[in-house]
Amino acid sequence: MRTVYMDNNATTRVDPEVVEAMMPFLTERYGNPSSIHDFGGAVGKEVEAAREKVAACLGAEHASEIVFTSCGTEADNTAIRSALTSRKGRRRIITTRVEHPAVLNVGRQLEREGYDVTYLPVDRDGLLDLELLREKMDDEVALVSVMTANNETGVLNPVAEIGRIAHERDALFHTDAVQAVGKEPVELARGDVDLLAISGHKFHAPKGVGALYVRRGVRFRPFLLGGHQERGRRGGTENVPGIVALGKAAELAAAHLEDEQTRVRALRDRLEAGLLGVPNTRLNGHAATRLPGTSNISFKNVEGEAILLLLNQEGICASSGSACTSGTLEPSHVLRAMGVPFNFAHGSIRFSLGRFNTDADVDRVLEVMPPLIARLREISPFRD
Repeated sequence: MRTVYMDNNATTRVDPEVVEAMMPFLTERYGNPSSIHDFGGAVGKEVEAAREKVAACLGAEHASEIVFTSCGTEADNTAIRSALTSRKGRRRIITTRVEHPAVLNVGRQLEREGYDVTYLPVDRDGLLDLELLREKMDDEVALVSVMTANNETGVLNPVAEIGRIAHERDALFHTDAVQAVGKEPVELARGDVDLLAISGHKFHAPKGVGALYVRRGVRFRPFLLGGHQERGRRGGTENVPGIVALGKAAELAAAHLEDEQTRVRALRDRLEAGLLGVPNTRLNGHAATRLPGTSNISFKNVEGEAILLLLNQEGICASSGSACTSGTLEPSHVLRAMGVPFNFAHGSIRFSLGRFNTDADVDRVLEVMPPLIARLREISPFRD
């Protein structure tokens, strides 16, 4: 039975071109890029070439604005902690109720440390009220942290406008763009964003490598203290194979952006049209202001975990939300913040498509899902 990968947010395939690019740095070119000898120095040049590619993909003005990390979570933590240490005397942070745990859990920890954290609500479509953000801003705010695209619903935020609102009060603006890179255009040279986090495995690099964009001129304090790597901004020997892979993946992501915006979007729309034909279903998230490949659909009076188990038996990979929060039976904090009714929130499934998905994948899901949902509703203890 062929496996159908409809969970690209969590099980993204590493592009074969990326694998080919990184392999020499595991087998032959294994020098330390921070060494002064030629064997390591030549590898160091490849790290800088990867930095250039990531900067180009993000529309950053300077390659030196890119700091390599182990993942998006490290980049988020680094950005938030750095912003607070560089804005001494300011003890407020503004974020939203629908952020990734890499931001929300930092906020909760900061509250325990005495910081004032404001969690802004979103509307039923998952959209942020910019006027409410402006009302909450004052001269005590050190940082505004709002994700570019939601990891569960794909809903997009107007990061340029949010950045301008933050800058009106001389606060820094950080955005978790982990879900957006490679799917939506990113243009950092405009200066609206101060700090931006990405993770390679979301755009077909291997897991375990990411990056933090730090706008030139923004005061920065490292999170990981150690050696002089990354110009003193992130201690630790560089993950050269991962960094080279990230650079190649960024290059390919930029080249395939139009495919994500057109063909992948069309696949998602066809998937949604078919699934929303099942009685008592709903789409979670704004219909238009959304990533091209993400679809979050709820099936009333059905348990999401049961859906996933039966899909797995059919060789279909999907998820009930963020992979970082799997294993809990609690309904999604994102859907709760959007006011999704309890009997729908528990039956929420996220499909996330990418450029390796095909029409045959969508056909297979549309073949399996309607009878699967009907079967589960027959044995459900809940009734309309």
